[in-house]
Amino acid sequence: MKISIVTLFVEFFASPLKVSVVGRAQEAGLLEVSLIDLRTFSQGAYRQVDDAPFGGGPGMVLMVEPLAAALESVGDSHKVLFTPAGSRLDQPTLDRWATEPHVTFVCGRYEGVDERVAEHLVNEQVSLGDFVLAGGESAALAAVEGVARLLPGVLGNPQSTGSESFRAGLLEEPHYTRPAEFRGWRVPDVLLSGDHGKLEAWRQEQRLRRTQERRPDLLSDDHQEID
Repeated sequence: MKISIVTLFVEFFASPLKVSVVGRAQEAGLLEVSLIDLRTFSQGAYRQVDDAPFGGGPGMVLMVEPLAAALESVGDSHKVLFTPAGSRLDQPTLDRWATEPHVTFVCGRYEGVDERVAEHLVNEQVSLGDFVLAGGESAALAAVEGVARLLPGVLGNPQSTGSESFRAGLLEEPHYTRPAEFRGWRVPDVLLSGDHGKLEAWRQEQRLRRTQERRPDLLSDDHQEID
């Protein structure tokens, strides 16, 4: 899979793209990430890529011309604009992007981008969450990692993504490891029992309880609430 990132700050990505899951995916030849400096598509001696908004207002807006040239340079790909005005990023969206041969992430900045980019040059608009950042670079990094770990062969245990949070509409159950007791805090006895039936029942109960307490909006009619 190939991921292209259009950004004003290519140096933002220098270290994160080299480590952990994303770094391993690239080393294994399972993922290619290319950084596209938006300023290389600017016109004039000052490499201008932003301008004041028509009609007045605070801040600056990224211009349509350099963004159009940058997006055309990547060729055929699924193009995503990161913007607070987009739909919220979720696991099904990452699952969908992981099936694409080539995805391009556009990192907004300042007051945003010329609306003609959103209307005509990208396939969808996505937000990292209900808050505002200085730009889309953090969102792009999150998306790269979220997609990379879904690619076949990237994770050591491919089954590890099957029972994670947001699978089957629930948050993941809590996990414990050695020692079995620390400062008087004991691991639940069921985890030491070796009874697989009880283990799975406990895990499902914990998934439901945690989701009910922390993210009740995820619960559907198919899930029975816990008193």
